[in-house]
Amino acid sequence: MMTQKLKAAIVGSGNIGTDLMIKILRHGQHLEMGVMVGIDPASDGLARAARLGVATCATGVAGLVDMPAFADIDIVFDATSAGAHIENDKLLRKRKPGIRVVDLTPAAIGPYCVPVVNLDANLDGRNVNMVTCGGQATIPIVAAVASVAQVHYAEIVASISSKSAGPGTRANIDEFTETTSRALEVVGGARKGKAIIVLNPAEPPLLMRDTVYTLSELADITRIEAAVEAMVARVNAYVPGYRLKQRVQFERFDERQPLNIPGVGRMSGLKTSVFLEVEGAAHYLPAYAGNLDIMTSAALATAEQLARRELAAREAAVA
Repeated sequence: MMTQKLKAAIVGSGNIGTDLMIKILRHGQHLEMGVMVGIDPASDGLARAARLGVATCATGVAGLVDMPAFADIDIVFDATSAGAHIENDKLLRKRKPGIRVVDLTPAAIGPYCVPVVNLDANLDGRNVNMVTCGGQATIPIVAAVASVAQVHYAEIVASISSKSAGPGTRANIDEFTETTSRALEVVGGARKGKAIIVLNPAEPPLLMRDTVYTLSELADITRIEAAVEAMVARVNAYVPGYRLKQRVQFERFDERQPLNIPGVGRMSGLKTSVFLEVEGAAHYLPAYAGNLDIMTSAALATAEQLARRELAAREAAVA
């Protein structure tokens, strides 16, 4: 039985990084907090980390790699921005080439990782990318449909409260749509993917809502519905606020009434519509910020498996 834990550093002391820190402190089975890293000494994340007894660094990754504590860090979560992550990864690897990095930005310099879809294929990766909040919510659904029928086209609309979209999210809107669209194809299995994000200014703030449309070859709708429901249950195991808003809907298009899909052409087949809601766990962020909660939950689920595998290998080597 594994009793040791790997030490983790979180780069980015904003909302996502702080929420992730609290999740590790409360629920980490194979991980423990090593260092919280930021660039604003006055940030709430660094102050909260200090109050919780976590070592802090206010000079970014450049400062982290010079800390004695860095020698014990095995996994780094990057919750900064797409542009910053590229430089952060270079600095980390220059000092410790084999370090594991879990990227919560849309930089995607490593393979896309959605835990319930392709984590097993990425357990040896040194840098894994968590796609986007919309990707984590919707790619499992596209993959579920694709497990039953060839998906010709997948389109997702992620609607989040504008209050849950911080500076990092707003600065990465283009990367969000590009990364999510590509991951719908690479991970979800769609021939063509398209992603749209909507920042909803409603008051009181609304929960994250995701709509998934797929156009696939004709297939047994009971099998597709069962696959989608099973996938929702699997995601719900690590994101308890993830759920279907209503039953899966289907519409058939035959050769007499085809759909004209940009980048795909005129298609007949089966349209599947799935409507999701994501409520945050409210560990640090408000419950309406399900878009941020699903990212930190997915990142933790991924890192826990990476850590479990590494610890098992170490125990086997000692034995």
